Amino acid sequence: MPAPQPHRVLPPALLASPEWQDACKKRDFTRIFQLVKIKAGIYPSRIATLCGMTPSRVGEIMAGRRGLAHIDVLERVADGLRIPGGMLGLAHRPWEIPGPTPKGERSLVSAPRLAQGATDTGPASGKTLDHLLPLADSQVTRSTLTALRSSVEDYWRRDDEHGGAPLRPAVVGNLTYVTQVMRHAGEALSRDLRSLAAELARLAGWAYFDACQYSTARIYFSQALGLSRGQEDRLFMANVLSCMSLQATYDGNPAEAMALACKAQDVARAVGDQPLVMSMLHMREAFAHATLRDASACHQAIDRSRDSFERARGRTDEAPSWVRYFDETKLIIDTGIALARLGEAPRDEPLIAEGLRREASAQQRGRALHAFWLASTQLEQGKLGDACHSAELALDLSAVIDSPRVAGHIHEFHRRLAPYAREAPVIRFEQRMRDVLG
Repeated sequence: MPAPQPHRVLPPALLASPEWQDACKKRDFTRIFQLVKIKAGIYPSRIATLCGMTPSRVGEIMAGRRGLAHIDVLERVADGLRIPGGMLGLAHRPWEIPGPTPKGERSLVSAPRLAQGATDTGPASGKTLDHLLPLADSQVTRSTLTALRSSVEDYWRRDDEHGGAPLRPAVVGNLTYVTQVMRHAGEALSRDLRSLAAELARLAGWAYFDACQYSTARIYFSQALGLSRGQEDRLFMANVLSCMSLQATYDGNPAEAMALACKAQDVARAVGDQPLVMSMLHMREAFAHATLRDASACHQAIDRSRDSFERARGRTDEAPSWVRYFDETKLIIDTGIALARLGEAPRDEPLIAEGLRREASAQQRGRALHAFWLASTQLEQGKLGDACHSAELALDLSAVIDSPRVAGHIHEFHRRLAPYAREAPVIRFEQRMRDVLG
């Protein structure tokens, strides 16, 4: 019987190359596997063995006929090929973390374990040290948890005010740190750290969703679900499913959006009476029905959302903190947006306009999105001047936020103005657009 082949690691020159780093950043596994074959001499059959895949699946990925998205598979590939987790936007892998220091050693922390053949310089090892040194510096305490939770609250506030896209590096960095210290924390803190990691994963998913990077967002949302499943926090799971439903609506998958919203409702019902949560989830379902152009089902979901909201009046303190944003103003606006998705412009315009009038000025991304919806429904009714005026409000708000989702809506609205290119309101809007967006 032949001896097993030794585990081969990737050459440091490959890990440091811009082509490799770009492929990892994009999670382009077609290119990653091709480079592994060409630059490291590891052929598809060996890639399959190392990564726990079939050779045919590896062949399909290398030919560009199949991709990778599930977090478990990504981790298996990272471990099999010894790709540093940070390169793929994952938590650092167990083999990147130093083992316990043997007794008698003078050093408090052993040097990071480098894969055989790698050097201790270059971007890969630097990333490892950046995440390892905090682990060696301090113990995780209740004070640490309080500080991290405060950071999460601040991230959500900044997301409302300025968009989620620029928060991604900080949020993912915090998520990486928490998932690492979680493994070494005592039992008393481990559960709270896991809950915090789940919230950070949801926040990371939301930030990538706002950046219109839907595949990456889905990976983090899936990670949040996995972490919350261990906690048996069913309301949090319903929240993550609702985020995934909204993303599926944006991503042109309304049937999937509806299934996710309905699943979220089932999960929430198992907890007991949660009228505010159910009101929000029924509205998510309404969005999906509207995108499917099922007017009857959409109106029924809106009615259920309104009825649940009425039952929630005076009981806001009983609802989870994450759903309290869904107030009467949000109910009004979202009802208008659902009707706008159905094409019922005369009914949706006054609702969106009233909601926008009521909305807090600090919620700048939300106001920008809602100003776009108002402009869109006004344009549908032939109110060109009003539509361009509303769109200019969206533009002004977008000047202080970084949200590709908002920018995408604005560009979509601009494309719809093409038939009116010679009209004065459109010329004025285009000039304003050049000033703001370049």
